[in-house]
Amino acid sequence: MSTSINRPAQDVLPGPVRDLVGYGSLVPQVTWPHQANVAVNIVVNYEEGSEYSYAMGDRENDILGDSAYRFPPEVRDLAQESMYEYGSRVGVWRLLRLFDEYDIPCTFFGCAVAFEANPVVARVASARGHDLVSHGWRWEEHWRLSEEEERRHIALAVQSFERTWGKRPVGWYCRYGPSVNTRRLVVEEGGFQFDCDAYNDDLPYFTAVGETQHLVVPYSQTYNDSQGSKNPTEFLDYIKRAFDELWLEGERGTPKMMSVGLHPRLVGQAARVSALREFLEHAQSRGKVWFARRGDIAQWWLAHHQDFPLVDGSRYGHAHLDG
Repeated sequence: MSTSINRPAQDVLPGPVRDLVGYGSLVPQVTWPHQANVAVNIVVNYEEGSEYSYAMGDRENDILGDSAYRFPPEVRDLAQESMYEYGSRVGVWRLLRLFDEYDIPCTFFGCAVAFEANPVVARVASARGHDLVSHGWRWEEHWRLSEEEERRHIALAVQSFERTWGKRPVGWYCRYGPSVNTRRLVVEEGGFQFDCDAYNDDLPYFTAVGETQHLVVPYSQTYNDSQGSKNPTEFLDYIKRAFDELWLEGERGTPKMMSVGLHPRLVGQAARVSALREFLEHAQSRGKVWFARRGDIAQWWLAHHQDFPLVDGSRYGHAHLDG
């Protein structure tokens, strides 16, 4: 009996072709600004007020608050709603103060409706020099939308951000994962320079969307405050170990980027901010780190990617160790 996984073409779902090779063993020898060993992008996922809820007319409650308790789906969950409210009332301000304290520029993955519900957050974050990636019109799964609904929601998000943030975003990121149409629609919209709808690399890369060469700046669910038990020590251990290993790879000749994903309703709690503070102090004390906005990384890649030589990443560090 054959064990082949090849299937007839009619059984293959539409959408992008998978790439399981990527850079392979030949990785770009990146030169980041300031000769950094690692580029770190802190991401604030600002979703509060745009999540699924009875208050928004959705007839369902959302998840990823700070409790595992689940109301029946037909009952409005006021506790879960209030956990999201904590993020916009308290958590996001605690994060903004921390970034000011350590002079850290970050990126807001913003949902348009969330900023409409609390526009002062958008005004302050923009004024303090953080950048914006569209996280959608609402915090919604785009695979639930028809192609025309998705196209319309992308346009609504851009229009909304122009009012609340003060300008349109040039980056895009869905809730968790895109639909099979998302990347094509983002490219067709015409104003997005990159998307973050992938988790498949430690460096930006280009992909073909029709006749367009399109930039992808991958994100991470691993180095994210929603990972595991949400224990502050566990979260710190994840991101500190990742930073140290990526820093070492950079020191040996193959610098990478690192995304740290945050949610104001989660990491905005005092105990978890303490862990984030410890990470920022550790990274800054280590040196040779570029804390960058996501747009900065994208622009650097667009401007300089052709200057990065390809090296054998499977052996490069060992040569340095042996020397």
